[in-house]
Amino acid sequence: MGSFNALMPGVVALRRYRFGQDFSHDLFAGLSVAAVALPVSIAYSELAGLPPAIGLYASIGPLLAYALFGTSPQLVVNPDAASCAILAAAIAPMAAGDPALYLALASALTLFTGVLCVLASAFRLGALADFLSKPILVGFLNGIAISIFLGQIGKVLGFQITASRIIPKLIEIITKLPTTQMPTLLVGLFSVVVLVLVKRFLKTIPAALAVLVLSALLVGLMDLPAMGVAVLAPVPAGLPAPALPLVPLETIPKLLGSAAGLALVLFTSGTITSRSFASRGGYEVDVDQELVAYGAANIAASLTQGFVVTGADSRTAMAVTAGGRTQVTGLVAAATIALVLLVFTGPLQFVPVAALGVVLIAAALSLLDIASLRQVWRMDQREFGLSLVTTAGVVALGSINGILFAVALAIMRFVKHTARPSVELLGEQKGLPGLHSIDRHGKASAIPGLVLFRFNAPLVFFNADHFKQRALAAVKASGGELRWFVIDAVPISDIDINGLAVLKDLQQQLQRQNIALIWAGRQSEFLNLIAQIGENTDGLDKLTYPTLRQAVNAYKAL
Repeated sequence: MGSFNALMPGVVALRRYRFGQDFSHDLFAGLSVAAVALPVSIAYSELAGLPPAIGLYASIGPLLAYALFGTSPQLVVNPDAASCAILAAAIAPMAAGDPALYLALASALTLFTGVLCVLASAFRLGALADFLSKPILVGFLNGIAISIFLGQIGKVLGFQITASRIIPKLIEIITKLPTTQMPTLLVGLFSVVVLVLVKRFLKTIPAALAVLVLSALLVGLMDLPAMGVAVLAPVPAGLPAPALPLVPLETIPKLLGSAAGLALVLFTSGTITSRSFASRGGYEVDVDQELVAYGAANIAASLTQGFVVTGADSRTAMAVTAGGRTQVTGLVAAATIALVLLVFTGPLQFVPVAALGVVLIAAALSLLDIASLRQVWRMDQREFGLSLVTTAGVVALGSINGILFAVALAIMRFVKHTARPSVELLGEQKGLPGLHSIDRHGKASAIPGLVLFRFNAPLVFFNADHFKQRALAAVKASGGELRWFVIDAVPISDIDINGLAVLKDLQQQLQRQNIALIWAGRQSEFLNLIAQIGENTDGLDKLTYPTLRQAVNAYKAL
């Protein structure tokens, strides 16, 4: 029973559901979420290159699955712009214009993505959510935002854009501007005005829903399709029948590769959303269990003819703002969308494609995170450059290769920070207690005859030589008065055999100069390591102190 509860924490929460206290709040919030999810899901299915009904299918099964497997009481899983753009970029070349194959590939990619999320949870890979640093993720999403923006311009202007990469898209848009279809452009401008006015003056109404309803009324009243304004294809009534996707065997390797990148991106972005709302709500989410929940949600999406989903920030924000308290909010939203599919699909055929383009452009602009870029610039200009390089990678290489590029940058960043960690020399500052970095405290100075050396990383095979080089450089810079070389061991959380060998070599070189090598902090851990090695350590265990301050006091007492 305990393992069942751990696998499906949502079931436990539903068993304890307080109907009298919570349902009225969850009901209103669920209806509000559905009001936002309906137009957005239709727009995102357009972005993914799929019929509008598929976006609605993807907003039912995943909500049910997450309610059972998820650990956040507030998160709403739905299609999101970045995942849809990545999906379209992955399967369009393989489908080669075949709509049936395109749909099957989208469903198969969603299934593989879900399975990989579940497998990643089995190997406790939830920490991958932290792998793509914020500057890299911001840069990646900025690149996706630019791609989405350019991809939707053609729908607002009334012509088709066939290029897949960002630069070719921009060139194609410029060359096709003379062919702009004026009635379509006017519908797009009308949609922009509605969007801006509703967001400015009617904040309680979902702006995307207002755009689709009012633009559909405009189409119906003025018979705009007769003037060349494109509208949605009729949406079939009824709920999706469960089915497994069938795709050619030769497409599976490419689908698996794309699914791995898609799983990383959707889990990372979704976890950022769930953690941010958890922080505000005062609760915790289990990232490894969230992998299971995202996996289950995407498997459910695939089996019900939907496509990829993740934690959706706009719909989650609506759930929280409307007073939703539990995952019953998501269940109400799913039931509402299912009801629309059963009896209210007729009016959807009047929704103009240009209005959907405006909604997607607004979504792209919300992905464009200039504020975070400014913050990164103020904190670390190298990280700012890394973010811009990631955006450039998406622009130049496309969404799928952009994922690989972002992961490669993340690996290089990780290697740089771990293989070449920062090193500090410590000293004392008059009137300020404690020991301080000489570089960061302008008035701090070294203690004569003593080097206090802080290495801010584990001492292992990939940075041991760097440790030795920086230590010897510090010895050389200290001059001929040096008597003790003290290592601040607190930041050194681990030492492997390579690190121990470097320490022995460093001690021998210092001994030849009549300099003592001192170990300060983590004394018991270091002595246990020496005992485990069980070989000649040339006195490495002789000069150790429990703290850095005790080592300094012992030196001063000589």
